[in-house]
Amino acid sequence: MISIKNLSFAYKKKPVFDGLNLQFKAGHVYGLLGKNGTGKSSLLRNIAGLLYPQNGSITVNGFTPFERLPVFLEDVFMVPEEFYLPDISVPDFIKHYAPFYPRFNSEKFRNYIAVFEIPADSTLQNMSYGQKKKVLISFALATNARILLMDEPTNGLDIMSKSQFRKILAEALDEEQCIIISTHQVKDLENLIDRITIIDEGKILFDENVETITKKLSFRFAYDAEDVAAAIYSESSLIGNVIVAPNIDGDEGKLDLELLYKAIITNSEKITKLFQQ
Repeated sequence: MISIKNLSFAYKKKPVFDGLNLQFKAGHVYGLLGKNGTGKSSLLRNIAGLLYPQNGSITVNGFTPFERLPVFLEDVFMVPEEFYLPDISVPDFIKHYAPFYPRFNSEKFRNYIAVFEIPADSTLQNMSYGQKKKVLISFALATNARILLMDEPTNGLDIMSKSQFRKILAEALDEEQCIIISTHQVKDLENLIDRITIIDEGKILFDENVETITKKLSFRFAYDAEDVAAAIYSESSLIGNVIVAPNIDGDEGKLDLELLYKAIITNSEKITKLFQQ
């Protein structure tokens, strides 16, 4: 669905990627994780055709994104972190923008904004940033575009809205869609993502599916000093130490995405070696 080969991209004299290779397939929700400024947004914009790579190639459903052909655009939707919405009502927004997406489902859109508790006849410019984002997320999912790109979608959402977002996204995904979510708020998306890609300084530190991760790694509390010392990553808590350690038994456990991220950022060599075995 999305193939990235030897991608190189830079802003003037500031390199972002050099020789990046990634594949994204249908039927998955990908978590693109990393600190701010590590290239997550730039990668999404390259996939959407909003930026053009200096070297290498990107193909999305067989198209070159930067050509921005109508048949490509109708099947790709990006929810950016920063955005502008016109000073019109929600019904007028749908009237003017939905025709660009042939599979747009008005009933789904109404259901999504109902879950988000957005009045259907509201004016966009009278909404808060969080409310606008919920309208944009609802529109994105209602397009039924096969490629959905979301850049920090939970920024600006309160606790209840984040829960609503997870509910909506879990119900919306189908086998023909590929959803890529860029975020540094890893806890918000822990139960949605089925493959995790971690970027740091423009490089891929980690790229694995959740099933493999939970078979290879154990996320748990440890009370024995030797157990803590042997862990790949550990941090203290009020009731002991929580650790990331090799899963010796191989039984699939529960993923702690925040701990995984910390372990990879602080000790990527050990993690890489374990996953190469």
